[in-house]
Amino acid sequence: MKVKHMLRYILTLISLSILIACDSGAQQENPATDNIDTAKQYRWKMVTTWPPGFPVLQEGAERFADNIKAMSNGRLDIKVYAGGELIPPLQTFDAVSQGTVEMGHGSAYYWAGKVPEAQFFSTVPFGMTARGMNAWLYDGGGLDLWRDVYKPFHVTPFPLGNTGVQMGGWFNKEINSLDDIKGLKMRIPGIGGKVFAKAGGNPVLLAGSEVYTALERNTIDATEWIGPYHDQRLGLYRAANHYYYPGWHEPGTVLELTVNQRAWDSLPADLQAIVANAAQAENLRMLSEMEQKNLSALAELQQREGIQILPFPKEVLAKLKTLTDETLQEEADKNPKFKAIYEAYQAFRVQNEAWSDISENAYLAID
Repeated sequence: MKVKHMLRYILTLISLSILIACDSGAQQENPATDNIDTAKQYRWKMVTTWPPGFPVLQEGAERFADNIKAMSNGRLDIKVYAGGELIPPLQTFDAVSQGTVEMGHGSAYYWAGKVPEAQFFSTVPFGMTARGMNAWLYDGGGLDLWRDVYKPFHVTPFPLGNTGVQMGGWFNKEINSLDDIKGLKMRIPGIGGKVFAKAGGNPVLLAGSEVYTALERNTIDATEWIGPYHDQRLGLYRAANHYYYPGWHEPGTVLELTVNQRAWDSLPADLQAIVANAAQAENLRMLSEMEQKNLSALAELQQREGIQILPFPKEVLAKLKTLTDETLQEEADKNPKFKAIYEAYQAFRVQNEAWSDISENAYLAID
């Protein structure tokens, strides 16, 4: 062999050796991708708080599961059960906590009796809208606090949807002052219900399936539900004709994905990444769908005869806001955990409002 050929041969061998060494080193520097059994399949169950076929919310949970199955090439297959099909709707959190099922979908204020401070990760009256909530949860430390709150229950939460600003509700009479609220029987849950009671009203707890009948038969005088799209589907415009806004009690209700901690820890890193990113994608998709359907439904309701779409009087909203501050402070005074989350929420909310005042609010105020 000639010398120049010999040198070329030696250089080639050296180059190949370097490439092999680099590849080996790269593999060692990425242990997260090692030892993943791509043939192993996971069959999980998800229960929700929503009725079968419930638009946007139940449909969104099912779409989330379908996307995970597609992205994981079937390695993680999630069977979704609507409320009552496998677990009673309001036992979703307990079922995930106990490991009866691997996943759940609902909203944190449904567990207020068990975890009062969890309501801040859903919605509170006169709180942040979806924009502020997403900023707080994803980049303002809110999600870390949420996970700390749920840790004793062996549950890992993720944001998975938002209703946006809801409507104030359907009333069988006009609300011109706070006196019109006194003695009024209204279906309104959570902290909003406590504030309503402070204003002299009588909050009533009813399942969604009972709302229309109760309003039609005058068992209640008013009800909040969600927004124009879902309210119209429920036919509430046939039972009352005064439709008030804004939804002071639910300005940006976050929906949640809950995952049993042991089940979550059993997933390899790539499937955990798929779940986390699918949840974030569905969080955006569900809010976008709510906004589109609500604006279309509002246009239809505006064309219906006899329906009055009205703003709450400013003095009524001002008083309800004062009563909200009092209610939240009372809850904080008797519950240290509630107080800690309340203070963190408020600190971010103050910053969010300062920015909103000179950004989105200022823009929307332009004539």
